[in-house]
Amino acid sequence: MSRRGGAVAWVFAAPALLVYVVFLVYPAVSSLWFSFTDWDGLSPTYHVVGLQNYTSMPSDPVVVQAAVNNLIWAVVTVVVPVVLGLALAVALNGKVRGKPLLRLVFYTPAVLPLVSVASIWGWLYNPQYGAINAFLRAVGLDSLAQPWLGQDSTALAATMVAAIWLRVGFPMLLYLAALQGIPQDLYEAATVDGATRWQRFWHITMPSLKAAHYVVIALSVIDSFKVFDLIYAMTYGGPGTATQVMGTWMYFNVFQYNQAGYGTAIAVVITLVAIVVSVPYVRSQTKEQTT
Repeated sequence: MSRRGGAVAWVFAAPALLVYVVFLVYPAVSSLWFSFTDWDGLSPTYHVVGLQNYTSMPSDPVVVQAAVNNLIWAVVTVVVPVVLGLALAVALNGKVRGKPLLRLVFYTPAVLPLVSVASIWGWLYNPQYGAINAFLRAVGLDSLAQPWLGQDSTALAATMVAAIWLRVGFPMLLYLAALQGIPQDLYEAATVDGATRWQRFWHITMPSLKAAHYVVIALSVIDSFKVFDLIYAMTYGGPGTATQVMGTWMYFNVFQYNQAGYGTAIAVVITLVAIVVSVPYVRSQTKEQTT
């Protein structure tokens, strides 16, 4: 009976496993192989160059700049949305009028297509007709009006503002769900003991949100290292290479510069970083399920 049950399980799992192998395992293994070659992405022939693609990355100034931009992007677009999301969740968890509407307003950007978000913020940043520069001129701050996406000094920061606006809703929603699971008796007892609002937040709310913190931060970090769409749609990696990240530089090498071997090597590095970052999260979820 156990053998028959195992066979039935494999029969039901086979379609999913086939899709997994064809669309994930095979492309991943192929990419890993091509990262050790000089394939241009078009020719039927190529040569194995070993680790040359990987060893040449540190001497590539664009890779260095893209890695730094990725790090800055990861820090800013994780810390700021998480802090703002927590603040909004705490505020909306209290007695606030129109809570359902406010939750919808703050969460709506999280469900918008990234290309739509890029288009919205692209128009806001338009140097001639954009709402941001129009507002600055209207209040007499003409000197601050500038081409936000068209100069090295502001382009990356401008794209990160759009990313923050996009990402605040996700941690807010998770924190709201976690806050509603905290027993109110704890707050009432602390109030009777004379605890201030800040003390209640620091000694009751924050420890009770430990699991939510871990999930929110882990998923936000993983997502931040996969950035591509927003940068590509808003700045195309420019001006120059000011907003290049590893994902966009990989794309340009594979599909525009005919350096598929080098581009896939960059993709492998991105994948390894994402795996390293995601391992603690996966292990924590596994422990929770086994306990």
